[in-house]
Amino acid sequence: MPLSSELTLASSPRAAADARRWVSEICRRLERDDLVECAELGVSELVANAIIHARAPYKVRVRGTASHPRIEVVDGSTSPPVPPSPVDVDDLDMLLTFGRGLSMVAQCAAAWGASIESDGKIVWFEPAPQMSEDGSVEWVVDQHDQTRPEPTSESAVQVHLMGLDVPLYLSLGRQYNELRRELRLLSLSHQSDYPLAGDLTSMFANFERQFPETYRRQIRDAERRGLQRVDVVFPMVREAGPIFVTMTEMFDVADAFCRAERLLSMARTASQRAFHNWLLGELVHQLDGAPAQPWAGHPPSSTASASRAG
Repeated sequence: MPLSSELTLASSPRAAADARRWVSEICRRLERDDLVECAELGVSELVANAIIHARAPYKVRVRGTASHPRIEVVDGSTSPPVPPSPVDVDDLDMLLTFGRGLSMVAQCAAAWGASIESDGKIVWFEPAPQMSEDGSVEWVVDQHDQTRPEPTSESAVQVHLMGLDVPLYLSLGRQYNELRRELRLLSLSHQSDYPLAGDLTSMFANFERQFPETYRRQIRDAERRGLQRVDVVFPMVREAGPIFVTMTEMFDVADAFCRAERLLSMARTASQRAFHNWLLGELVHQLDGAPAQPWAGHPPSSTASASRAG
């Protein structure tokens, strides 16, 4: 059974102790007493590092499975963590010293790394049954590429998404971000066990690159203004059409994996799926020369045109 537990931490010195106690209890409930020591030490260091160097919100999660539990510490800073430096102290000194940073996490981990998002980061590790002496487990840092160049006028088609449902789009965006995050962490920590996760991560990254910043900006503006509906206009290259056809199928596959609990994310709701299929279908059809068709899933409320930047 996949794990998905989360604890929100206070911005205080007791946060590390709270996180340590919480992950210890979860390990024991999973009958993984062999992981308790490394889980406690590793999460203490990650939380201390977050409190000192990052910003709220702070959360700790336990995900994965009982066979491969993964501890994640989430904070609101997009600054990558500082790489660990070699540790040259005796075991007693190490166990008694607080705040040695990522070097200790490396000694407690079977696998570990960080994922940098637009709104913060996740530093994660899989606790090992016992500490290593040299912390030689290689860590990986994955930074989501936010660069989205505008298509040139010669290659661009003006796409019109008419009557886009802003609250439904935002809820779908949260679901998508959680799915993408899960796949990226799987591809980082278990590439050999889940090779498909790496392939899907690359596909998702290519999918995201098709949307110019103009598109994101208009939706952010609609959210800021509290609009329920908005018309969005942006350029997109005609060659992107087949990508959206493939991704429509991939999102259905991801839903099936989520429902089968092979992924920890939630599958799309019926409303999210219908809206998503309309959005992707509009991209495919308009890039192929068809006229725009408005979203008709709900009665129109307050349709407005967002600023057409770019």
